[in-house]
Amino acid sequence: MPHTPPIALTIAGSDSGGGAGIQADLKTFHARGVHGLSAITAITSQNTRGVTAVHAVPLAHVRQQIGAVFDDFPIGAVKTGMLGSAGIVRLVAREMRRRQPAWLVVDPVMIATSGARLLTQDAVAAMLDELVPLADILTPNLPEAEALLGQPIKTAKDFDAAGAALLALGARAVLLKGGHGTGREVVDRYYDARGRLDIRHPRLPREGHGTGCTLASAMAAELAKGRSPRTAVRLASAYVHKALANGYRPGGGQLDVLRH
Repeated sequence: MPHTPPIALTIAGSDSGGGAGIQADLKTFHARGVHGLSAITAITSQNTRGVTAVHAVPLAHVRQQIGAVFDDFPIGAVKTGMLGSAGIVRLVAREMRRRQPAWLVVDPVMIATSGARLLTQDAVAAMLDELVPLADILTPNLPEAEALLGQPIKTAKDFDAAGAALLALGARAVLLKGGHGTGREVVDRYYDARGRLDIRHPRLPREGHGTGCTLASAMAAELAKGRSPRTAVRLASAYVHKALANGYRPGGGQLDVLRH
């Protein structure tokens, strides 16, 4: 029999424009040599100009999707993205406690690149209480970290305080993404029990679409392949930088889609 690749699952929303969400996750899994599974939490109507509608998938069907894949596949890692509502957050957390995947990467998707809100306020509280404590790696960008903690993050001291606070919520590791920062470099700060690891790349003159989805999916793929968390983060960050540097604009908006 041909070699079967490692397997990873994404639990996230569908992007009809193909640049983010489930579509970006599955492209990333394939590019990283992993067989991708999906459980869709929401169907969005969006393109490179923005999000025009969001339809939440019924809870029962989200649960059935998760059950179907866990009952058949040896899943090496799980990545969560857009969950949308408190009900779906609680459901996913409940299923993760039940299924106990080897690795769980939580991307706390709250706001689309276009500015559309993708997570309700009560869902933020559910995420803090139920899903963040299960995360092996939590991957907020700066606005998401500020929303989770209810405090601004501006200085180097603020970054370290935020990393410590997010670890205190129960996540085993935190990647505080620096794409929304300023300066000639993007600095992603990774925090775990060993301390802080800075990952630096030149800031590209592009407005990327799907970078956060891709980064978390690439991490999950590397974890499914047996990489350590720190190695997975380094490889994923390098992959996203290269994919964005070679990005393109397939639509009429000003967003660059990553070239996988």
